[in-house]
Amino acid sequence: MRHILGYRKLNRTSEHRKALFKNMLNSLIKYEQITTTLPKAKELKAKIDKVITLGKKNSLQSKKSLFDELQSKLSVDKLSKILSQRYGKRKGGYSRVIRSGFRYGDDAPMAVIELVDRDPNAKKVDIKKKPQESEKSSLASKPKDSDKKTKSKK
Repeated sequence: MRHILGYRKLNRTSEHRKALFKNMLNSLIKYEQITTTLPKAKELKAKIDKVITLGKKNSLQSKKSLFDELQSKLSVDKLSKILSQRYGKRKGGYSRVIRSGFRYGDDAPMAVIELVDRDPNAKKVDIKKKPQESEKSSLASKPKDSDKKTKSKK
C-alpha cells in the first residue's frame, strides 16, 4: 500500500507541474500572498519553505541553486536580501495556508497562501500610479497640435 508517499500530481505532466510551481513561487515571493486551489497551496507551502531556507544561507552556491529553481533574478534578490533578514531568527514555518471557501465556477476548494509577517504593501507592486497633479496641469497648459493647424489655416 502507498500511504503518504510522493506528492500531489494535480493531473498534470511533470513539465507542466514544474512550470506551474515555478510561476507560483515567483508570484508568492513577489506579492507575498496569492489565492489558489487548496491542493496547489498545500504543495506550494513545502516548496516555498525550502526556497526561503535556501535563501537564508546567502552564499553564491545557494543563489545559483535558487536561480536554477526560480529563473528570476528579482525573486532571488528579494529572497537573499529582504526575506532572509525578515526570517533570520525563524527556524521554519515561513508560510501559512488559509482556506477561503469554494470557487464559483466548479466549486473547487480555494485557499490563500501567504508569507508570515508579510509586507502589506507588497500586493501593490504592479499597480501603476496615476499622473500627478503637476503633470496634469502641465499637459492642460500646452496647446494641442490640432489647435496649431487650425490657426495656421486661418
